[in-house]
Amino acid sequence: MKKIFAPFLFLTFCVASIAQQNITRKHALVIHGGAGTILKSSMTPEKEKAYKAALELALKTGDSILANGGKAVDAVVAAIKIMEDNPLFNAGKGAVFTNDGKNELDASIMDGSNLKAGAVAGITTIKNPITAALAVMQKSEHVMMAGKGAEKFAKNQGCVTVNPTYFYTKERWQSLQKAKQKDAQKVDSSNAIKDPLNKDFKYGTVGCAALDIYGNIASGTSTGGMTNKKYGRIGDAPIIGSGTYADNATCAISCTGWGEYFIRLSMAKAISDRMELKGMNLDDAAKEMIHSKLPALGGDGGLIGIDKDGNITMQFCTPGMYRGYINKQGQMLIKIYKED
Repeated sequence: MKKIFAPFLFLTFCVASIAQQNITRKHALVIHGGAGTILKSSMTPEKEKAYKAALELALKTGDSILANGGKAVDAVVAAIKIMEDNPLFNAGKGAVFTNDGKNELDASIMDGSNLKAGAVAGITTIKNPITAALAVMQKSEHVMMAGKGAEKFAKNQGCVTVNPTYFYTKERWQSLQKAKQKDAQKVDSSNAIKDPLNKDFKYGTVGCAALDIYGNIASGTSTGGMTNKKYGRIGDAPIIGSGTYADNATCAISCTGWGEYFIRLSMAKAISDRMELKGMNLDDAAKEMIHSKLPALGGDGGLIGIDKDGNITMQFCTPGMYRGYINKQGQMLIKIYKED
């Protein structure tokens, strides 16, 4: 009898412990590494493994901060820095090149607890653009800074600076040369980013949204923009309300896609508005914007989001999106393709 009773008590204790962990865990986060024509048929096993490892590292880095009582804003910055440092993504090292052969970087962040936000655009010497956006939010009275002024401010606030050559990768440079060849052939360069011959076409923007143990949410986005962009073009990533938005009352959103359309739709804020004004839940609001409103204009892309209760959404209308989350139950999920 004792031999049966002891294992029963042990099993009961284990089940109770697991249940208690699920109840007491109050934090969660979700990330993306870009959406686009990401096909399993054109992905090598080695590269797929590398992407998944990078996403896992970003998730675990952000989750560790949250688990130890860190703020949502800090977890967002930490997770994004991991992806900015990885040349697989179009953010930080490995960012795409402009028509002039430069890497011009954009980033933004927003704190849902107080609606404070910070953004930078067109910077070329800050190692981690998301840290510059954070500095704008926390150490200035402004929301957005651009170019040399943003770089000077970020450097004064202690952000790490690098020589612009740091961002160079051979793959991104070759992509620029192909895009410029199309220009020379008088191919419509306005749609070159969606070249059907480029089977691995993607928007490599990175982003994160997080919920901390205090019930606060935050989101951030970072990107190198669009290959062969001209005239100082800026997309949605640094635009608060388009590429990034966070409000404790509704949700935290980070977007990736054809930026011009996301700006026109005020994509991130539109999801928050649907939740606040129409009473929609996060997932339904995100689906309406990504699968209905965005394609209706001719755009595409995706987004990730989290609400104050820890509900997570990862929506996209492209063949794939690098994405993953660690939810309130501690479950980690990483996906790449639509069919995952």
